[in-house]
Amino acid sequence: MRARIYQPARTAMQSGTAKAKGWVLEFAPASAREVDPLMGWTSSDDMDSQVHLRFDSREAAEDYARERGIEFDVLDPHARRPNIRPGGYGENFATNRKGVWTH
Repeated sequence: MRARIYQPARTAMQSGTAKAKGWVLEFAPASAREVDPLMGWTSSDDMDSQVHLRFDSREAAEDYARERGIEFDVLDPHARRPNIRPGGYGENFATNRKGVWTH
């Protein structure tokens, strides 16, 4: 049984990183998914692929996997580049704008 440990990315519906602070351990699928011939649904008999364990730190996730003899790969997160404008939010309402600001 193999697992991967990663820090999830933020969702597209949020601007902050509120739910992307922790680490996740999820198991790799042991078998391929099959298509049901009657309904067309995809299914699998692998129950471990549905398990997503959340941890506060990377070390806690690694310790959990080591204690239970689970082989794991750690995926390092990509650093997010800060978006800092020189004038900041107040520049939106500046009186010395070069162009006309209208809605």
